Amino acid sequence: MENKRLISLDAFRGFTIAAMILVNYPGNWSHVYAPLLHVDWHGITPTDLIFPYFLFIVGVAIAYAYTKRLDAGVPLKGIYGKLITRSLKIFAVGIFLNLYPNFNFSDVRIAGVLQRIAVVFLFCGFLFLNTRWKAQAITGAAILIAYWLAMTLIPTPGFDKPMLEPGQNLAAWIDSRFMPGRMWQGTWDPEGLLSTFPAMVTTITGMLTGTLLLSNKTWERKVIWLMATGFIAASVGGLWDYVFPINKNIWTSSYVLYTSGLAAMTLGTLIFLVDILGYKKWTTFGVIYGSNAITVYVLAGILGYFFYSMPIGGQNLNRHFFDLFANTIGIAPKFVSMTYALVYVMILYIPAYIMYQRRIFVKL
Repeated sequence: MENKRLISLDAFRGFTIAAMILVNYPGNWSHVYAPLLHVDWHGITPTDLIFPYFLFIVGVAIAYAYTKRLDAGVPLKGIYGKLITRSLKIFAVGIFLNLYPNFNFSDVRIAGVLQRIAVVFLFCGFLFLNTRWKAQAITGAAILIAYWLAMTLIPTPGFDKPMLEPGQNLAAWIDSRFMPGRMWQGTWDPEGLLSTFPAMVTTITGMLTGTLLLSNKTWERKVIWLMATGFIAASVGGLWDYVFPINKNIWTSSYVLYTSGLAAMTLGTLIFLVDILGYKKWTTFGVIYGSNAITVYVLAGILGYFFYSMPIGGQNLNRHFFDLFANTIGIAPKFVSMTYALVYVMILYIPAYIMYQRRIFVKL
């Protein structure tokens, strides 16, 4: 197994992207099961694990990809160039999705999921290429502590004390002053400027995990380390929640540790089941989805117009589906809404499968 790809990591990536599409494209936003929704503010649901899981996986991939290139003697200058180019491509595609399908440049949203991935990937890539794991860990810890102190000690402008309420906190104030373009919540954005710094730490935890997986320890010991450190990180995050609440919208330090800890334990479990015990058949869906993860995510955004926005016979396709099965036949509305999302996930599996079979792997 030392010289092969980790099937568990590929599957983890694919299942994460599939889950992201599932929660982003319900049949009817008014009828969604609670676990498939983001929490309104403080707290966490299974849906709130998806984005940090993906950023964690990005970190593991950085460690694997760049360690391989450095060991092969690839010049840093060439690696830097590809790192910058790929980050710009991902960022540009994110802007494209925000403009699509109307392309109203006067009301474009600059922030977004792919844009955050691009910025985090760029920062963490340079960090990995120029530091060792201890410096990366110290950098991550320093960012989390500095962010915590800034958000809880610096009075929110316009108020006489630090605030952690929606739109009334330091991160939101910075967004309202310095974030260009339209913002998701009017005056602030969940993928805003200041909260991108702790998001970088989520990827740093993935880089540290990747370094562990590339070490000379036996795979059994690696799994033990993943489970132990993951449990400790999640526990510290849970304790930190009492003074700095777990919150995805502002990507709090407690949220970083809690979700990274769960991600580490999830990956450890997958490695044990798939790569050590050999239970691989059930991972096929995830491996295929994960082989072109960002490409499938982009396709979901493009095809979403036809499945969710384009009028057909007076209303959108998802509305026809919902009216038929929920209102006419009488099936539970939330179940119908989730079923439509699952159908959409499976439709996107078709191009992913074709690309995988033809060995087409798109690297933005």
